[in-house]
Amino acid sequence: MKVDSKTSNDISFEDFKNQILHDYQIAVLSRECSILGRREVLTGKAKFGIFGDGKELPQLAMARSFEDGDFRSGYYRDQTFMMALNLLTPKAFFHGLYATTDIEKEPMSAGRQMGGHFTTHSLNADGTWKDLTAQKNSSADVSPTAAQMPRLLGLAQASKIYRNVKGIDTTNFSKNGNEVAWGTIGNASTSEGHFFETINAAGVLQVPMVISVWDDKYGISVPAKHQTTKENISEILKGFQRDEDNKGYEILKVNGWDYTALIHAYENAADIAREEHVPVLIHVKELTQPQGHSTSGSHERYKSEDRLAWEAENDCNKRFREWILENNITNEEELLAIEKSAIKEVRTAKKEAWEEFLAPHKKTKKVLLTLLENVAHSSPNKTFITKIINDLIAIEEPSKKDLTSKARKTLRYLIGENSTPKTELLQWIEKFIQNTQTNYSSHLYSELPNNAINVKEIKPTYSPQPEKVDGRVILRDNFDKLFEAYPEALIFGEDSGAIGDVNQGLEGLQKKYGELRVADVGIREATIIGQGIGLAMRGLRPIAEIQYLDYLLYGLQLLSDDLATLHYRTVGKQKAPLIVRTRGHRLEGIWHSGSQMGALIHLLRGMYILVPRNMTKAAGFYNTLMKSDEPGLIIESLNGYRLKEAIPNNLGELCTPIGIVETVKEGSDMTIVSYGSTLRIVLQVANELNEVGIDVEVIDAQSLLPFDIHHDVLKSVQKTSRLLVIDEDVPGGCSAYLIQEIVEKQGAYQFLDSAPQTITSKAHRPAYATDGDYFSKPNAEDMFEKIYSIMHESNPADFPKLR
Repeated sequence: MKVDSKTSNDISFEDFKNQILHDYQIAVLSRECSILGRREVLTGKAKFGIFGDGKELPQLAMARSFEDGDFRSGYYRDQTFMMALNLLTPKAFFHGLYATTDIEKEPMSAGRQMGGHFTTHSLNADGTWKDLTAQKNSSADVSPTAAQMPRLLGLAQASKIYRNVKGIDTTNFSKNGNEVAWGTIGNASTSEGHFFETINAAGVLQVPMVISVWDDKYGISVPAKHQTTKENISEILKGFQRDEDNKGYEILKVNGWDYTALIHAYENAADIAREEHVPVLIHVKELTQPQGHSTSGSHERYKSEDRLAWEAENDCNKRFREWILENNITNEEELLAIEKSAIKEVRTAKKEAWEEFLAPHKKTKKVLLTLLENVAHSSPNKTFITKIINDLIAIEEPSKKDLTSKARKTLRYLIGENSTPKTELLQWIEKFIQNTQTNYSSHLYSELPNNAINVKEIKPTYSPQPEKVDGRVILRDNFDKLFEAYPEALIFGEDSGAIGDVNQGLEGLQKKYGELRVADVGIREATIIGQGIGLAMRGLRPIAEIQYLDYLLYGLQLLSDDLATLHYRTVGKQKAPLIVRTRGHRLEGIWHSGSQMGALIHLLRGMYILVPRNMTKAAGFYNTLMKSDEPGLIIESLNGYRLKEAIPNNLGELCTPIGIVETVKEGSDMTIVSYGSTLRIVLQVANELNEVGIDVEVIDAQSLLPFDIHHDVLKSVQKTSRLLVIDEDVPGGCSAYLIQEIVEKQGAYQFLDSAPQTITSKAHRPAYATDGDYFSKPNAEDMFEKIYSIMHESNPADFPKLR
């Protein structure tokens, strides 16, 4: 039994006994948290609960083999594991249930996630990395089933990179790649594609990863016969088992109530993964779920009487207790004392957590009541305000919502009044909302000085007579500079390695930097994203390449639910500075259209979305992101790789600023905003418009998240009084977002003499071939005629009707 570098063969019986009884104490403690947690939800103190009861014993075994530097990527049943490693206290467990917004009291997410979502803090207050090798680590959980699996792949691969790539500063991150990534998943969730994709990828990559499948035979109410072929995940994964001639997995099976077998299984798995860098799957069978799936319903509704009886008899805690007594490790009296003490500890923790949760609310309630009583005395609407006061007094356990709502409703009875009490109430409301909103809205992006927006622009510099080269050469040479400057940088994707990507933007770099830093991978976009997330969480600087923008949809769930929310859901305690590289725009055909921008800007809040019009701008964005520590998506213009550009002489150094638009043509008649490949057509049309006396100003958005932080488009509209947004997304997509940013957020509506308008693609995906593109996406004639018609509307004498 591996505990503090000792095994059951070389420790005394007394030490052995103490370890077992400590495990039993944690099991009872965790179970009582589950029981009381469910009650707290049913009494209304918490909104929802999903607990780890029935999974205690295997998690104790896993914790015994989990070492400093290791990472967990699990799901919402793992509370016993966290408690066994002293990473979760009962009081913190209940603070998570109550959604306390104090990160010190609720260190998992400060109330941003429901209970059962576990994390550790990877970052210091200044955003620098802690020594991850000196602590036990848990990547921040996500709720969507199996979404933790792709990230697990990257967490494991990082150890392989650290062990085999020379020149990386491994301080704080790795000790010779000895760290294991531990994943946990429920048996039903192994039905998800993310699970199978991760299993396959890890077998190919041969990374130190241990996956535990907690098998209790159900997925909510649906039994295993509807979930898994043969009702047995390890059985159907037999083909992944390694043998003398083929690399693969080590697959272990163990019953979840068998303490000694669990200890040995996890010791064995840890040794194989840690020493050999071989992935291991542990199928933990015959587990139970004593309280059902969650607080949303009772499992008596869908389990037979025989199944319920079996679960009662084979509950892992019950079987553990029986084993302790059968082997004379201790007696009934000592176990009862342990149980009584654990139950008392949990009940005390629950009581203290609830009191701590309520204390600031009750204090605020007293202050607010005084303010409300003051305005009531000075208002002719005293009767109505007094009712609000009485309603608030009646709320013995107020929430922040209760306090804010009552205060704001009072203002309705003070309309038109001017008094000192009203002013004081208004000031209190503004301050309270401002301070409270931060608890729920901070850290979507980095709030530290080194964030990507603060990286200063470095313009490209050129020789007096610069060479004109294909755009892909600029990217290639810039990547070369980056890989020289950042030993921890690596890139991987379909066709990224041997052939240097399908457009030759990485030509020759695998040969120069090796197959681990410039790598080919299989056709598996979800785990490409997952690799990147996990690698970035362990201090590396990955660039995950998705071959075409349309294929990003395969990995969109991971980008949206995991990467884009990571910094937010950990309140700045974890980060994953992953750069996602892809290409799109203006290619022909439904599946290579590359214009799902409206979806991306709404689903990926928390990432930067950058849309360079050429490869020099793209190179600058890569350099900018590498100087910061935040995730970003860069969409290269697919038809720009063979277009000629002057090659800068400061590649690797030039930086394109994020959130800054660029005016690429000045004009006085109309402001036109566009981006990416479409901008080239806009510039062509702008020159044609000059022939009919129309002088437009053309602005390149450059980045969509964020957009125009200095409001330069507003300054242009103040000059031109007209606005047209052009892009190739569907109607109501990115163009609608840009219109809202400019007209509503920037306030450009007050300077417009004509209605703001958009030109977009048709509502369908682009049809194939040149004609399909022409009739599906905005073309030069569409742009010319739309701009001309706007000018005709305002000045028909100078601009007679065109058609």
